[in-house]
Amino acid sequence: MIYLDWAASAVPYADEIEAAYREATAVFANPSAQHRFGQQARELLEDARSRCAAVLGVAAVTLYFTSGASESNSLVLLSLLTRPAAGSLVISAIEHPSVREQAAVLERCGWTVLTVPSDKSGHIGAETVIKTVREDTVLVAIMGVNNEIGSIQPIGEIAAALKSHCEGKRAIHFHVDMVQSIGKLPLTELFLKEVHSASMSAHKIGGPRGIGLLYLQQPFHSGIRGGSQEHNIRPGTENVAGACALARCLERTYTDFQQKFERAGELSRFLIQTLQQFPECSLIPALRKDEGFSPWIIQVSFKNVPAEVMMRCLSERGIFVSAGSACSSKKKVRPILAALSIAPEVAQNALRISIGHATEKNDLELFIAAVKDILKDFN
Repeated sequence: MIYLDWAASAVPYADEIEAAYREATAVFANPSAQHRFGQQARELLEDARSRCAAVLGVAAVTLYFTSGASESNSLVLLSLLTRPAAGSLVISAIEHPSVREQAAVLERCGWTVLTVPSDKSGHIGAETVIKTVREDTVLVAIMGVNNEIGSIQPIGEIAAALKSHCEGKRAIHFHVDMVQSIGKLPLTELFLKEVHSASMSAHKIGGPRGIGLLYLQQPFHSGIRGGSQEHNIRPGTENVAGACALARCLERTYTDFQQKFERAGELSRFLIQTLQQFPECSLIPALRKDEGFSPWIIQVSFKNVPAEVMMRCLSERGIFVSAGSACSSKKKVRPILAALSIAPEVAQNALRISIGHATEKNDLELFIAAVKDILKDFN
């Protein structure tokens, strides 16, 4: 098996997940229970929160456990419904469905959704964001790293521009979907403390599915009501085992991270340079450079071979890639590629190849050989 779909879900750190579940199973009481056994479970949960905070360089009180980034994004956007009057919010043209679809819900509830266009390389400029906001804009949501093409957004620049724009006025909440940023970029490039909220999912960094984090610089009025768990931000009995596993996998991910990051860059350059030797191959975006793009995600299109066909042919050979985001895999439209003005005939053939810390050069060589063989039947 050659797994090249890490952006959808990373190969799990099975040993860390198993250790976490053993810990949590030994202290199985409800962490909200007042008795001593419940308090032991609470201590385990808070230890996991503190460990995540230590890695990310933020205060533990700013982190909230959720079921994943989709829920984290929803909590932030739908909190706008608790406001007394509707206004406008700004999202980028290349957002993940968990942001784009929630924005559509808000639009049906009377909010105005303003869209920041992307340039042809898949980047959102700070000046373009400022030109899009209005007097009644209360939230801006820009993803950190695009999940399909790997473009890294200038989050620090956007945060600074919004702060300057709001000088002496009401602040605009800046939310960042950091699913493809945390665990994929050096900690110094996350700009967590400069944004008002951010989301992440454990399964993107080798953790289990069903657990994630929401970073909140300051608490807000959640649109979800229930128990008082997670300081009233996310009600529901906490997933202690998942939280412990997330903490362990986050620590594991950032151990020797620079070495992993540099190696990913080497593999990415090798793959791009080799694929570009095929006349049938188009890189997306065509102007992609090392700077400004995540080395973990590459998007390419093969002339005359629909993505679904190429994906199936590769799958039959035990090689696994994807055609876009896993969260929108059942949809034929590719909004992110459309936002880049990619021609429909190119977009329908586009594949996402995503690598991880365990990817070997030999995996890529076998993938390239398989692609070369498949292309013979279509050209």
